[in-house]
Amino acid sequence: MVYKLRIILDTKEDIFRDVEIRDKQSLWNLHLGIKSAFSLMGDDLSIFNILDEDGIIVKSVPLEDMSDDGDGEIMSDVYISEVFEKPGDKIHFQYGFMDLWEFFCELVEIVDEKSVVNYPITVFRFGKIPLKAPSKTGAKPKKNGIVPLLDDDFPSFEDEYKSTSFEGEDDDDFDDDESFDDEEDFDDDED
Repeated sequence: MVYKLRIILDTKEDIFRDVEIRDKQSLWNLHLGIKSAFSLMGDDLSIFNILDEDGIIVKSVPLEDMSDDGDGEIMSDVYISEVFEKPGDKIHFQYGFMDLWEFFCELVEIVDEKSVVNYPITVFRFGKIPLKAPSKTGAKPKKNGIVPLLDDDFPSFEDEYKSTSFEGEDDDDFDDDESFDDEEDFDDDED
């Protein structure tokens, strides 16, 4: 059987792709299908979050095993038929690290497999993909990611310098008042 999934980019605009994948393929294959459908570049970290009917995360399945003991479940271990049981089932997909792309994947329908098709395959495209991952807040990102400091955060150097008084400090006289008559302290051991 083939599962037809609608992959929706988490953004204000309507941007989605319909991807067909075999039920015996894994989440790793779906990961590759989503990357291809949305032209995502690189080999960034990614994770699928399996959701219950209320949209609460039941289980997270990463691309690579990050557990301490090394026996955690990864995408290549989980079949599509294990994740999607009936139309309407949803999972959440995150791709990237610094620029985080987020998607919702919903099973639309289960269809018969076509023998000449190489799955997963994108069968429908809607919307133009942005060049960068959309932000969750909808605010425009700061240029170069730099957040300017407010003037109230730190006093200016000039104000701090002018308020500092050096009166009453000991005046060190650097004249050669001290004599170094005791040369024993400075002699090397010459025996």
